[in-house]
Amino acid sequence: MPTAIDRVSHYNAGLFFWPGDPSRLGFTALMDGQSRPFQMRRDGSGKIDLSQREGFTYGFHASPDGKRIAYHRDYRVLLANADGSDAVEVETGMSFNFAPIWSPDGEWVAFVAGVHDNCHPHIVRRDGSGLRKIADRGGYQGWMLFLDVPDFHEGSSDVPTWSADSQSLYYTAAVGDAVELMRVSLDGHVQQLSHSPPGVLHYHPAASPDGTRVLFGSTRDGVRQQWVANADGSAARPITTLAPGHAAMHGHWQPAARQP
Repeated sequence: MPTAIDRVSHYNAGLFFWPGDPSRLGFTALMDGQSRPFQMRRDGSGKIDLSQREGFTYGFHASPDGKRIAYHRDYRVLLANADGSDAVEVETGMSFNFAPIWSPDGEWVAFVAGVHDNCHPHIVRRDGSGLRKIADRGGYQGWMLFLDVPDFHEGSSDVPTWSADSQSLYYTAAVGDAVELMRVSLDGHVQQLSHSPPGVLHYHPAASPDGTRVLFGSTRDGVRQQWVANADGSAARPITTLAPGHAAMHGHWQPAARQP
């Protein structure tokens, strides 16, 4: 249990291998009620606080080349070097900035910005330049309940994800009385990939590593099931068959195999 070596916190989450350097790990630690991003060696030693200041930090990601990090602190997105130095805040002018995620090519960071229940997909370059809003969620609140009852955390955050080629984002948005699966290119061209009866919900899209398909959640049959479709949303089929009262929420693709 590497986080127990030179322990900094009794609660640690989000452990991942550092991109490009399997000798290092990243994780978040809860310290005095504040979540903080850390880096450490694989044996758990040499822990470094990457935020370098107080504040509740969440959504910690390292760029694919391992040279940059992104996170949000107190709902402000920051970009920094891998050791936490030279942190730059992405100035959106909005109070709620959430869930930064690196594009597969490492050139962009996507996140949502606005207010808590009315925020929209934005992108920014890896150095913090080129900020722009590229889509609107049409009034969709941006979270999905696990079941049709409220819970203490207002459900599961439903945030954009990148396509495999880094040229577009999958996200969900309100269209009429449904929440639909959408795709937007870097230049802001929006495509609606599902067309549903009122009340149907889509959530948590995830593109396949080869770029040919998209995985997502949907209530098309009245239950929160996982579905797979072609990258453009066509030929959708369910891959779970849960009974009413259950929910399939977070689907993940198997990582692409490395070529010899």
